[in-house]
Amino acid sequence: MANIPNNSKRNGKTMMLGVGLDSDGHKRITKGENFALVGGSAETHDCMVEKAVKINEKLSKRGKNLDNVSREEFADIAHSVGLIPQAPPKDN
Repeated sequence: MANIPNNSKRNGKTMMLGVGLDSDGHKRITKGENFALVGGSAETHDCMVEKAVKINEKLSKRGKNLDNVSREEFADIAHSVGLIPQAPPKDN
């Protein structure tokens, strides 16, 4: 995740972006209220859609949205739907 200070003013709306890097020759784009998903094979794209929808459902149950959820709470929700955090690449 980008290091954005919590007290910074942000213009626009917070969104999730998913990019599927595998391909089966089809171009897939799915947009939701707070997410955009592009690429991926049918299986990968469907998985991204499912996880984005589940994240939104869990946020809604907690009375939150992407604009007012903490990083820690978002990470907990993302982990609960099966997303695994990736460490940033090390400089060589």
